Amino acid sequence: MCGIIGISSDKPVSASIINSLKKLEYRGYDSAGIATLSDGNINEVKSKGRVSNLERNFDIKNLKGNIGIGHVRWATHGIPNSVNAHPHSSHNVSVVHNGIIENSTILKKDLINKGHNFKSQTDTEVIVHLITENLKTTELEEAITKTLNQLQGSFALGVVFKDIPDLIVGARRGSPLAVGYGPNENYLGSDSYALKSMTNKITYLNDSEFCIIKKNQINFFNDKGKKINKKILELSSNELSSEKGDFKHFMAKEIEEQPTTVKTGINEYIDNVNKDINIFNFPWKIEEIKSITLIGCGTAYHSCLMAKYWFEEFTSLDVNIDIASEFRYRKIRFKKESLYIFVSQSGETADTYAALDLCKKNKMKTCAVVNVIESSIARDSNFVLPIHCGPEIGVASTKAFLGQMLILYILALKFGSLKNEIEKNNYQEKINDLKNLPSLIEKTLLVDNDIQNASSTFNDAKGSMFLGRGFSYPIALEGALKLKELSYVHAEGYPAGEMKHGPLALIEEGMPVVVLAPRDSYYKKTISNMQEVIARGAKVLLITNKSKDEVISENIWETIEVENTNDDLLPFLLTIPLQKLAYYSALKKGYDIDKPRNLAKSVTVE
Repeated sequence: MCGIIGISSDKPVSASIINSLKKLEYRGYDSAGIATLSDGNINEVKSKGRVSNLERNFDIKNLKGNIGIGHVRWATHGIPNSVNAHPHSSHNVSVVHNGIIENSTILKKDLINKGHNFKSQTDTEVIVHLITENLKTTELEEAITKTLNQLQGSFALGVVFKDIPDLIVGARRGSPLAVGYGPNENYLGSDSYALKSMTNKITYLNDSEFCIIKKNQINFFNDKGKKINKKILELSSNELSSEKGDFKHFMAKEIEEQPTTVKTGINEYIDNVNKDINIFNFPWKIEEIKSITLIGCGTAYHSCLMAKYWFEEFTSLDVNIDIASEFRYRKIRFKKESLYIFVSQSGETADTYAALDLCKKNKMKTCAVVNVIESSIARDSNFVLPIHCGPEIGVASTKAFLGQMLILYILALKFGSLKNEIEKNNYQEKINDLKNLPSLIEKTLLVDNDIQNASSTFNDAKGSMFLGRGFSYPIALEGALKLKELSYVHAEGYPAGEMKHGPLALIEEGMPVVVLAPRDSYYKKTISNMQEVIARGAKVLLITNKSKDEVISENIWETIEVENTNDDLLPFLLTIPLQKLAYYSALKKGYDIDKPRNLAKSVTVE
C-alpha cells in the first residue's frame, strides 16, 4: 500500500523525489519522508500527513544530495507520526519499505541483545539494524542476501548507505518494485506510475530478486546473490490521463470517463466486420475447460460475483467465486480442467497474487483481468485480458469496475459461443447491444441533480441498506461499499429476498434504503421486498430503468431512472447513480474523496 521512490543521479534529487511521491500518494498517505546522501551524511526529513506537509518542512529546502530515497506510508506497525514515518535510519543505513515483516518481533529482540537501539514502533526499523549488523562482517552483496533470507513476510525495499554513497539497493518479495532507466540517472519505484514522468524504460523485479542501482549502471541478482540479466520494457506514456484537468477530483473525472472506458474495451475485443468477439492467443481449447473460479478482493470481487451470473446464463460451466484472502487458506481441490480467473485493477493486490501463486504451484490454468499489463499478476498468469481503462487514481474504483465487468461479460459471451450454448442470432444481438452501451452510460451520467438531492439523507443517517436481486445484487454490494469507503457511513448490501431473514430488524423510521429494481425477471419480487421495507418506515430510493409502465408501488421517497437496455447490461447503468451517490455524500461532508481514510489504491499487504 505504501509508495517507494529512489533516484541515483548526477544532479540534486530531492525535488524529483518529492514530485514522484505526490504521484504515489494514492498508495498511502498517513506520513511521508525522504533521505538523501551528501557530505558523508544521511540527511533525513519526515512529516506526518500528506506529501504537502513534507514539502513545507523547512529542512527540505536545505536537503542536498544526488542520491536519495522517498516514501509515502500507509500504517501497519505503529501509529501515523513522523517518528514511524519512513525512511528509517541507523548511523550508516537508511531504508524505505512496503509490506510487513512477520518475524520482526523475534529479530528485534536479537538485535537489542546485540546493542541496537530502536526509535520507532515499526517492523521496518528491524531491516535497518539487520543490514547494519550484517555489514559488520560481510560485503554489500552478501550482507543484502543474508538480510533478505532472514526476513519473513513481504517487502519491497529501497536502501542507501552512508559509507557507499553512490548506489541504491532495491529488493522485492511479495510487494511490487520497478527499476527505471534514464540519462545519467536511474530510478527505483513501487510502480511504473511514479516513474513515467521520468522514463518509459522499466524493468520489474521478480520475487526474491534484488538490484544495485547507480546513476549509470544497474545490476540484478537472484536470491543466492548471483548476478542475472533482466529485460527492459518500454511503456506507453499518457500523462494527460493522469491529470485531473477541469475536474475537482480524480473520482469525478473517472466516473465521467466511463463511456470512453467501455467504448475502448468494446473496440479492443469486438470485431465489427464479422460481428464476433476476438480473444487472441487464448492458450487452451474450450473443451479443456469444464469449470471456472473467479477470484478478487473488494470491488474486483463484486465484478467476479457479477460475472458468475453471466457465465451461468451463457454457458453450462460450473462457476465459483472466491474472495482472494480466503482462497489460499482453504483446502482447495484443484482440477486440471478448471480455469482460474484473477481480477485486480492494479495487478498487485497481495491476496489475489498469493492465490495466483498457489494456482501456479499446482499447475492450474490461470487468466488475469487487470488494468496494468506490466503488473505482477499479469506477468505471472498464463493469459491476460487487459481492461484498457487508463490510469485510475481515485482510491474508490469506478471506471475499473465497469472495465472489469465488461471484459468478464465479453469472456462469458465468447465462451457461450465457442461451446455452442448460445444461439448465433442471440449472440449477435448481444454484441449489437454492447455497441450501444457507451452512449447509454453517457445519458445515465446525467442523473446528477437527483442524486445530489438524495445524498444528504444518507449522510444524516446512522446506517443504510442497498438491496437487489439477481444481476442487481452484486451492484447493491458495490453501492454499499462505495458509500462506506467515501462517506464513512455504515451501509449494507444485501439480497432483497433475504431481508426478512434477519436484516429487516434493522429497519427503522427514516432509514434510507436503496432498492435496485430494474424491470427484469426479478422486478415484481423486488418490489414486494421493497414494500416490506417501506412498511417499516424506511425512506426508499428506488433505482430502476426507464419504462412506459409506472412503478407498481406507493410511498417511495425518490425514484431515479437509468436508460434502458437488455437485462444483462443493466448492471452497468445501475452502477452509475450509486457511484455518484457516494461521491456527492462525501463531497457534502467535505471529505478527501480521492484519498479516503485508512484505505489505499494498491493493497500490497495481506
